[in-house]
Amino acid sequence: MGFFSRKSDTTPSNPEMAELGREFAIARRHGDRKTMRRIGREFSNTANGDTDAASFQHGQESYDSIPPIPHGRNRRK
Repeated sequence: MGFFSRKSDTTPSNPEMAELGREFAIARRHGDRKTMRRIGREFSNTANGDTDAASFQHGQESYDSIPPIPHGRNRRK
């Protein structure tokens, strides 16, 4: 196992919404507004209540907990 485990103690009730939330967090980290809008529309069209919203949030938090990989001049060798 590596430094960071993607496994968590809680499992989202809707894995598809969790994956959508993870994709949203990835797009946000990379500044991809077009993808963020697309995912937002998809979420609003398919979400069915608080459980889907919680799963979407869980997906975002699971990705946001992974620190970004430094690149460029400030990288350690």
